[in-house]
Amino acid sequence: MTRLSSAFAKGHPALVCFITAGDGDTAANLDALVEGGADVIELGMPFTDPMADGPAIQEANLRSLGAGTKTADVLLIANEFRERHPDVPLVLMGYANPMLRRGAEWFAAECKGCGVDGVICVDIPPEEDEALGPALRAAGIDLIRLATPTTDAARLPAVLEGSGGFLYYVSVAGITGKQQAALDSIESAVGALKASTDLPIAVGFGVRTPEQAGAIAEVADGVVVGSALVELVGEHGDAAPEKLRELTSALAHAVHNAR
Repeated sequence: MTRLSSAFAKGHPALVCFITAGDGDTAANLDALVEGGADVIELGMPFTDPMADGPAIQEANLRSLGAGTKTADVLLIANEFRERHPDVPLVLMGYANPMLRRGAEWFAAECKGCGVDGVICVDIPPEEDEALGPALRAAGIDLIRLATPTTDAARLPAVLEGSGGFLYYVSVAGITGKQQAALDSIESAVGALKASTDLPIAVGFGVRTPEQAGAIAEVADGVVVGSALVELVGEHGDAAPEKLRELTSALAHAVHNAR
């Protein structure tokens, strides 16, 4: 089994936690997420135009880029994380430009060398899979795709083709951190997705509290939390690891005990 498949085979839903690389003391922040009980880590690659992200992650991108973070720095953070945490799945999430600037094969090889398990590229649609997908799969890295409330039955097969790791269900038709879908709509969507794929379904966008996370974990295989964690980094700076550990622990308890 891969690290990602193992994370979703623990007998309880998985907690997936996101922070932005280069925003604050990223190594300490990542360690705090692991210590708090995160099952999967998503590491955001800072980008100048993060179109899918709400204000919290936009601001984190600006802080990171303002500190001079480059793609090489993100890869170094990933490599050092893998050395400290050999068994925790690590997913890079970001946009096409930084991933493709030096070519898909270069990026895939670097990810493999750093111990990255999966990649989420927000702005390459499945119809343009050849831009990145073949290189990642050849390197043994899962390309994790997004499904949304507007992904209908006609398009879903294209989304699933070549997908790996887990399917990320974006529960709202909007940007990160701003709103949350009703639980009944999430339950209905997850049920429809499960009828079409054996991939675990992780639900994200707008999940902020342990109560919300626990409710979603009753119907999904995983829950993704990002903006609420990123806000703690922006608010607390060097003191963020303790705050991240506390919130992650509460989220993990709710998610892991939802069923």
